[in-house]
Amino acid sequence: QVQLVESGGGLVQAGGSLRLSCAASGIIFSPNAMGWYRQAPEKQRDLVSSITSGGSTNYADSVKGRFTISRDNAKNTVYLQMNSLKSEDTAVYYCNLKVKRPGSMFWDEYWGQGTQVTVSS
Repeated sequence: QVQLVESGGGLVQAGGSLRLSCAASGIIFSPNAMGWYRQAPEKQRDLVSSITSGGSTNYADSVKGRFTISRDNAKNTVYLQMNSLKSEDTAVYYCNLKVKRPGSMFWDEYWGQGTQVTVSS
């Protein structure tokens, strides 16, 4: 059973920085992609950033140049370094893992429990 455990959220002033971490436990096959989504109150959950097991990254336009995603494959851990935070970054951030089933075209998806990030202006 795959589980995702997030850490690193909190309260920060605008312009500040936070680093989120997400550790995946269980059997994780490759290829896979780990990433972060966020959901503000009464809004849909949107992709923030993702990184594949091969190292390819993807960012939402709103965070490009401010956020950096990285991963440690040996630890099955993904990080999100968030700099120059803005009030509009306030949301619950969810870790996401997509894993391709061996010998199949299907992907399994897993979610963390979410961590609150609040940016005060």
